[in-house]
Amino acid sequence: MSTTVTPGHAPGHTDHAHADPTVPVAHGLLAEFETGDAMAHAIEKAVAAGYTHLDGFSPYPVGEAADALKFPKSEMGPVMFIGGLTGACSGFIMQYWANTWGYSLNIGGRPYFSWPSFVPITFEMMVLTTALSGFFGLLAICGLPRYNYPLFNSKTFDRATRDRFFVCIEATDPKYDAAATRAFLNDLHPLSVEEVME
Repeated sequence: MSTTVTPGHAPGHTDHAHADPTVPVAHGLLAEFETGDAMAHAIEKAVAAGYTHLDGFSPYPVGEAADALKFPKSEMGPVMFIGGLTGACSGFIMQYWANTWGYSLNIGGRPYFSWPSFVPITFEMMVLTTALSGFFGLLAICGLPRYNYPLFNSKTFDRATRDRFFVCIEATDPKYDAAATRAFLNDLHPLSVEEVME
């Protein structure tokens, strides 16, 4: 049997545009589940019901939930490939310019454009820029850093990194209605349903 936590009534998504800025606005409804399968099933039901602004939270990856949310293919591959290619080309061109034009020195009778000697620096530049592109690209794609997230206002959400699974339907969803969405989530037999404020 599910329990319902109701911190207070907040207007539905249709009222947000004209809401008093001093009045707390709902971020959405957070449903807590005991297993990853239950969370994935809840997400499938929510998507089938027409909800589009929702997310799942779990202590470990749940493939079925990701499939139900229709996660797009990661953008990290192209980001890191372009970063690595840019670094490799930059490192090679830098050495070419320095040895051929900027500081052309005849060392042991070798040609100025002795490309085999450029390989180590070219490789190291590729590794460096790939790593930096991956780091900063991931931050940008994930919208980080974000110093406050409304779900952190929920005490039960602390267990999302340990042993609980959560589904949040956001108030920005076109189909969101505080009462109807709560009833829908309660029908999925969660451990609790909580309204989370911004």
